[in-house]
Amino acid sequence: MTPSTHRHLTADDRIGNLLNHPAFAGFARQLLPWDGRAYDISMPLRDIGSLLPYHTHVEPGVVVGALNRMIDDVNGGRRIFYDIYTDAQKEAEAAKANTGLFFFRGNPGARFAIICPGGGFAYVGSVHEGFPYAFDISARGYNAFVLKYRTGYGSTVATEDLAAAISWVFRSADNLGVGTDGYSLWGSSAGARMAAAIGSHGVEAYGGDALPRPSTVVMAYTGHSDRSSDEPPTFVAAGAHDGIAPPSAMRRRADALRRAGTEVEYHEYMGLGHGFGTGAGTSADGWIGTAVGFWERAIKARSR
Repeated sequence: MTPSTHRHLTADDRIGNLLNHPAFAGFARQLLPWDGRAYDISMPLRDIGSLLPYHTHVEPGVVVGALNRMIDDVNGGRRIFYDIYTDAQKEAEAAKANTGLFFFRGNPGARFAIICPGGGFAYVGSVHEGFPYAFDISARGYNAFVLKYRTGYGSTVATEDLAAAISWVFRSADNLGVGTDGYSLWGSSAGARMAAAIGSHGVEAYGGDALPRPSTVVMAYTGHSDRSSDEPPTFVAAGAHDGIAPPSAMRRRADALRRAGTEVEYHEYMGLGHGFGTGAGTSADGWIGTAVGFWERAIKARSR
């Protein structure tokens, strides 16, 4: 890509400025949560949290900062969006046109993380718990991808998109400059169900290639209970006052995994409900870095 000088966004910019921003030409709608919805193009980005009914503590500065990181990458001549399905696959199933991977580059050859935002399988909250996570993870040297998956079809179809994304990254690793050993899967709410499903049952079980399961699963605020007899190391983040995915459900899962011999790190953050994202300015502030540290320790333990 040819280097450009596209301007940064601010919280005072409008949804229309985002949708028409030249850095995002061709995939701007995949940035936003809802498929097939008409947006109020006059809405300021500072109000973008109103588009995310299952989420809380949506910080405009955090949202805009992650978007501007992508603009910087485009300005530097780097590609930030990739299709995971071929044109033929998208023609055969129109909803697949709404999918793709956003790429936040870390150090060349570093291992990768794929992040699955939540939204109750009705929307994909990438602006709150996708791009900001990837910004933080990539700043620590790792390669990070944010998955835009199909919505309105439930968890199985969404997890099939995750399996397709993992398979695509493995097949494209040399061109992307990413290492495939010891990758991690991150998910929040509905996205955590997807990440955990691959951790439990593998990529091939959801239509992907025959690939290793993730070295680490990072789960935030979900009621997911399904598990296998052999789970990857698992990091859990929950809000103590979550009325959608009560922390008691996550504690039960963590206890069950520990009894089965899985390494688990559980964090429950006071004063928080569901969908707190990075937790910027709350008791959960910094949990992304804590989860990265757990991933790093899991890799070291595996290599002993």
